[in-house]
Amino acid sequence: MEVLSQILETLMAILSGWLVLMLVYQLVITFFGYKRNTKDYQDHAPLMRFLVLVPAHNEEAVIGDIVQNLNEMDYPRELYDFYILADNCTDRTAEIARGLGAKVLESHKDSPDAPTGKPIVLQKALNTLEGYQNHYDLVMFFDADNLIDKNMFAEVNSQYLDANGQADIIQCYLGCKNKKGIVAMFYYMTYTITNRFFQYAKSRLGLNSVIGGTGFAVSAEYLHRRGGWTAMSLTEDFELQIESTCEGKRILWNHNVRIYDEKPTAFRASFRQRTRWAQGHWFVAFKNTGKLFRALFQRKIRFPEFFSTFLYMYSLTPYVILMFQLAAGALMQVCVWLGWLPAAPTSASPQSWLTMNWPSILLFFYSFVFLFYLADWMDNRCRIEWKKFVPMLISVFLNTVLAGWAQVVGLFKHRQQNQWVKTEHKIHDKDDMTVSFDVAGPEGQEPAAEDESVSCEENAAAR
Repeated sequence: MEVLSQILETLMAILSGWLVLMLVYQLVITFFGYKRNTKDYQDHAPLMRFLVLVPAHNEEAVIGDIVQNLNEMDYPRELYDFYILADNCTDRTAEIARGLGAKVLESHKDSPDAPTGKPIVLQKALNTLEGYQNHYDLVMFFDADNLIDKNMFAEVNSQYLDANGQADIIQCYLGCKNKKGIVAMFYYMTYTITNRFFQYAKSRLGLNSVIGGTGFAVSAEYLHRRGGWTAMSLTEDFELQIESTCEGKRILWNHNVRIYDEKPTAFRASFRQRTRWAQGHWFVAFKNTGKLFRALFQRKIRFPEFFSTFLYMYSLTPYVILMFQLAAGALMQVCVWLGWLPAAPTSASPQSWLTMNWPSILLFFYSFVFLFYLADWMDNRCRIEWKKFVPMLISVFLNTVLAGWAQVVGLFKHRQQNQWVKTEHKIHDKDDMTVSFDVAGPEGQEPAAEDESVSCEENAAAR
C-alpha cells in the first residue's frame, strides 16, 4: 500500500503539471482577446453562391423561424439556395418547411437498424445534390433551432473573397438564443467567454478557429474533394476541424455576424448533450493524434498550430484529472480509516489538493468572473448586474460538476459513435430570448457607442 501511495502521489504530481501547462496556454491566449474587434477584411459585392443545409429531426416547434429567417436574408436571392433536411421525421417538420417555401430533402432509414443522426443526413444530402461543387462556391450549415443575422452571407462572402483563396472554412460567432435559468446561463457564460477570449484571440494569432457545429461555411470545392460529408462521429464538427487542420487548411473566425443557438434548460438534457459531445471529442482525439504529429513532421502545419490543436484535442483532460485526484484522495482516506495505511499521504489531503491546483482555481475565477463580464460588455454591451452574481456562481459550480462527470462518462463510452442523442427544442417565451428574430439584421450589428451604458435587455432588443 505504501508503494501504491507513492505511485499515486507521483501520478497526481505529473497530472497537475499537465494541468498547469494547459492553464498557462489558456491564460496567454486570453491576452489577445482584449483588443476591440474591428473588421480584418474589406467589404466586397455579393459574388459567392451559397448552398445552405439545415438538418432537422422532428423540429416542427422551431423550423418555421429559421425558414422565415433564410427567406429574408440581406443577400441576392439568386445567389443562395437552402434545403431543410428532414431526417426521419414523424411530425410536421417537412410540411411546415414546404408551406413556407423551403426546399425539403426527406431522409428515411434504409433498415430498422441503420444509424441515424446529423452526419448521416448531411452525407445523404450532398450525395443527392450531385454536382453541387459546380453550382455553389460555399456550403453553409445551420441547425434547425438557429436564428441568423441577416447580413451573414454578405459578411462571409466578403471575408472569403478577401482571403483570396487562402480560406477553406469560416466559422461565425456562436451566440445564444436563450440564457435564463441555471443551465442556460452557464452555456451563455461559456460561449461568451469562448467567442471573445479563445476564438477571436486565436484568430488574431493566425491560428485556426474551432468549428462549432453550426454557422460555418466550407468551400464547396474542398468539401467535394473530401468526398462530400465524411465526418461521421458524434462531434462531426470537431472531426472536420481536426482533419482539415491536419491537411494544412485554414479555418477563419468571423466575429462580426452571429448564429443564435438554443441552449438546454434542464440538467438532464444538458448532461446528455455534453456526454455526446465528450464521446465524440475523445473518439476524434484518439483517432487523429498520430495524424496530427505526422502533419507536423511533414510540415503541413506549423508548430504553433500543432501545439494549439493538440491542447484543444485534449482539452477535456482537466475535468478527468480533477475527478481522478478527488477520487484518489478519497480512496486514500478510506484506506486510512480501514487501517490499511498508517496515515494518509500528503497528496490526499484537501490542503495538498488546493496547493497542487491553486493555478486552476485562480484561472477558474479569472475566466468565469473577470473575463465573462469583460466579454459580455465588449461584445454584447451588457453591464455588470451584481444581483445576478450569486446565481451565476451557483450555475457555474453545478454545471461544472455536471460537465466534469459528462466528460468521464464520455471517455468510457467514446467507442460508441452510432447512437445520436437529439437535444429537444421548444418555443421559448419572448422574455427568455436574448435576440428578437424580427429585428435581427445588419443594422443591429454596430455596438453601442463607447460611452453609452445600456442593459443587456436593451441591447438584445436593439439587435
